[in-house]
Amino acid sequence: MRIKMSFQIKLFLYLTVFFLLLFSLLGFYYYLDVDRQLYEEMGTRARIQAEEIAVIPNLRQEIKAHNIPAITQLMNNINRHSDASFIVIGDRNARHLYHSRYSERVGKELVGGDNSEVLLGKSTTTVRLGGIGISLRSKAPVLDDDGAVIGIVSVGYLTSHIDNVTSGKVINILLTIIVVLIALFILCWFFSRGIKKQMFSLEPREIGLLVRQQKALMESIYEGVIAVDDQLRIAVINQAAKSLLGITAPSATLRGQPLAEVIRPVPFFDPALMLSADTHDEICLFNQLTVIASRVRILLEDELQGWVISFRDRNEIDRLSIQLSQVQRYADNLRIMRHEQLNWTATLAGLLHMGRYSEAIRYIEVQAESAQEVLDFVSARFCSPMLCGLLLGKYARAQEKGVVLAFDPACRIGRLPQRLTETELMSIIGNLLDNAIEATLLSEPPWAEIAVYISGGERELVIEVADQGCGIAPGLRDHLFSFGATSKQHGDHGLGLHLVANYVGKAGGNIEVAENLPRGTIFSLFIPDNEPDSGSVITHREDNIYAT
Repeated sequence: MRIKMSFQIKLFLYLTVFFLLLFSLLGFYYYLDVDRQLYEEMGTRARIQAEEIAVIPNLRQEIKAHNIPAITQLMNNINRHSDASFIVIGDRNARHLYHSRYSERVGKELVGGDNSEVLLGKSTTTVRLGGIGISLRSKAPVLDDDGAVIGIVSVGYLTSHIDNVTSGKVINILLTIIVVLIALFILCWFFSRGIKKQMFSLEPREIGLLVRQQKALMESIYEGVIAVDDQLRIAVINQAAKSLLGITAPSATLRGQPLAEVIRPVPFFDPALMLSADTHDEICLFNQLTVIASRVRILLEDELQGWVISFRDRNEIDRLSIQLSQVQRYADNLRIMRHEQLNWTATLAGLLHMGRYSEAIRYIEVQAESAQEVLDFVSARFCSPMLCGLLLGKYARAQEKGVVLAFDPACRIGRLPQRLTETELMSIIGNLLDNAIEATLLSEPPWAEIAVYISGGERELVIEVADQGCGIAPGLRDHLFSFGATSKQHGDHGLGLHLVANYVGKAGGNIEVAENLPRGTIFSLFIPDNEPDSGSVITHREDNIYAT
């Protein structure tokens, strides 16, 4: 079974093994270097001692006289002050005259085979096997007054002695290394634990997974999101933000750029405000786009690391508000119909209670005939039950307010258009009818009826709504379909026609707006039922168009 170690343990072990190998190599190199230096130092020391002993006048006289007792007495005094392993004096025939450690060798031949050059007057330093073992020894010639070689002085250090000195130094270094290693082990443990803490106790694989999840999460968010560091440089930007801001550059090239190069500076990015507090749902202008933005600080251990900025198109929210308002109006229409139905039921109950059965029957026949006529017409001409419900609700709402919706006998939709969804079609018709009813109510009574023509042919869908209301103010004519354009002072106005223009434009249709003499406005929509083209065309006409 494979044991999975945590990142902290792995990092600690890796650092420990690395430092062990490093100090092992350094220790081995140090051992070789110390050994080399010690041999050089001992060789130099032996050579200096040998050369200094060789020039002692008394020694030269005694060697020339071959006075062994005098030589022994003199060299014993010198040997007591020397750290050499041995000192040997030989004559010109390479025979012992003195040996500091073995006096019985006096008279015997010097061993080692390195005497020939010394007898020629040269000093030598060699490592040879002598009478007492392998040693580093330096030999110097003893010269008489005429310069002739009369003897040999050999000063040496046993290699075992040199190795012992080397080992002593290396042991001291090893003890220092061990102490340093223990300190490094402790440091490695705390270092690995600090790294793990900086990683929020997560494993590298978990961090990689979090990064991938964060990227997927950022791209799945409908809102634009930008994360910046404490220097207002971009760290992360999602696709929605680039789409809203009209940026085509890859996210990788944007990373690290100042935020001011992507979004033109606005008060929302004032450093003083950003440092003071977070903000939510603030209306701002990002590169000529009106957005609703929020800003949240990123804090790590109470230190500012940056900000996360999220924003969304205000128009999208307003459109959603419009659609919700339309749903609310549909519910209001149903309440109006229910209210009228309750009135009819109360009237009928009163007639029955008074016993006026014949009048009750005539009342039922009149109401049924009026309501059934509209219901039968709408149900027979339009294939969508939801669209039928919308038209009946608008008819009832208008009737409640004293306005008549007159449906053209040619109205018919056998199938829904391919370029519009059922909801979009209902939004277009509902907004046109609402505007016509409101415009009619704003005019002077008596109120004329509103003509409605809806026909879906094989090639295009035609929607025409003609009212004789207050008409369009000259100041609104050029931007009638712009967001927020309205002549009303209250309610959810200024959005309905903007929504109509968006849906028609998406379907590749045309919108014509004309004056309806003697007063009022005609809206004509032509939505093709084939492949989409470049977009919608909005035209204004001054002639009288009345669809009946």
